Amino acid sequence: MLTTASWTLAGCGHADLPDDPIESHGQAIASGGPGDEEEDCAEEEASFASREITRDLSFPMRIVWGPDGYLWLTERVGKRVVRVRPEDGVRTTAITLSEVFQSGGQDGLLALALHPDLLKGKGKDYVYVSFTYDVDPGPAVDRRTKIRRYTYDPATETLGSPFDVITGLPGSDDHNSARLLFGPDRKLYYTVGDQGNNQFARKCLPIRAQALPTAAEVAAQDWSTYVGKVLRLNVDGSIPHDNPWIGGVRSHVYSYGHRNPQGLTFGRDGKLYANEHGPKSDDELNLIKPGKNYGWPHVAGYQDDQAYTYDNWSASSPESCESLVWNDYVPPPSVPRQLESAFSHPYFKEPLLTFFTVDNDYDFFDPACGFLQYICWPTIAPSSLHYYPSGHGIPGWGNTLLMTALKKGALYQVKLSANGKSVVGEPVVHFQSTNRYRDLAMSPDRKTLYIITDTAGNTSSPTGGATTALENPGAILEFKYTGSH
Repeated sequence: MLTTASWTLAGCGHADLPDDPIESHGQAIASGGPGDEEEDCAEEEASFASREITRDLSFPMRIVWGPDGYLWLTERVGKRVVRVRPEDGVRTTAITLSEVFQSGGQDGLLALALHPDLLKGKGKDYVYVSFTYDVDPGPAVDRRTKIRRYTYDPATETLGSPFDVITGLPGSDDHNSARLLFGPDRKLYYTVGDQGNNQFARKCLPIRAQALPTAAEVAAQDWSTYVGKVLRLNVDGSIPHDNPWIGGVRSHVYSYGHRNPQGLTFGRDGKLYANEHGPKSDDELNLIKPGKNYGWPHVAGYQDDQAYTYDNWSASSPESCESLVWNDYVPPPSVPRQLESAFSHPYFKEPLLTFFTVDNDYDFFDPACGFLQYICWPTIAPSSLHYYPSGHGIPGWGNTLLMTALKKGALYQVKLSANGKSVVGEPVVHFQSTNRYRDLAMSPDRKTLYIITDTAGNTSSPTGGATTALENPGAILEFKYTGSH
């Protein structure tokens, strides 16, 4: 269990310039910022006191700071929306969703977003969630995902009056992504992963991250091509009139060619950033532009022909994919392989940063990780992304991106350039522990960070290799800035 401790971090003694207005739940609601320059400043140490607020949550998935001073979170396996008082960890269940279908490692109750006007007396006390459900009435399972809006009753501290914003989105037991947030334009943004296709038990299912909806599919509300996408929706689930035309069709699709984008956040001047899991290397940090193609599965990370080829198991010939045994390192000869340089698209966009690019001769097999090889691969498994604005807060942290990581139990901090179109320097690693960090929320003054951890799973061992022994399973960890010295 964590105890009160100091963490020494690189900081800055000068105050950052003010940035975009931020609601109490940490979502930007206005664009524009007064100035793009920040002073360089000397490095000094910043201290944080840490503690465990509560534990034994049932796989907490998303956490946000609410305008009521509580931490709101979803429990993926527990199927609950829970409010936690940060002072003492007292929990209140706002709702339990029995219709949630959960049986795998990445399905269940997923996303959470609070309406910017929640508890402001404007009649919009809305809370949005997403979850997987089974549309097959028989013994078979046909997972789909929906986004649903609930109304919060502060008198009873419960959620009711359900309204389905959109139903029939793709759903899987893998790579659902499921990051939901309000943008500065009051639209909903939502990520859908590639469903984990072309690997493991789903190796014979093709990746459709490059597939685009047809006009007929949109008219029929067939969202089957919405995999590997960032979506933009009106709050009632309809398609915004200013969404991009992609392939001659306007749909909910805002960008495409994504693998598993679990992090999404707005920065200065309304810029949208996302991070996503790479295959064995090249986790990505992306600047999202409407209508752009981010390359998956043809490109992982930079288009550099390094340590990745697109091995399309579903197209195996003459041997059928079903007859093959999955191999994560060398595919059978019947599986087509494509270099990244073979891909060409006019709207392709490379990432701002990768975690991490390695050479072709990199040895991905590390005996220290045993059968949990992926823990030793050169990736961090980014699970969330949050913009830290300039202005009041922790000195030197302004205009940075914070991302929690499932591997190494760490918070990665990336400094953005003044215009937000590139990164500055190397990422800084904070709060490393033997946990799987799933998501974070910030207090209104941005001086306290709350990180939720997975209840179980694999992560990096402090002695090297992999471990399943987590320090703080299913917990909320608090890291409070105590100043510099």
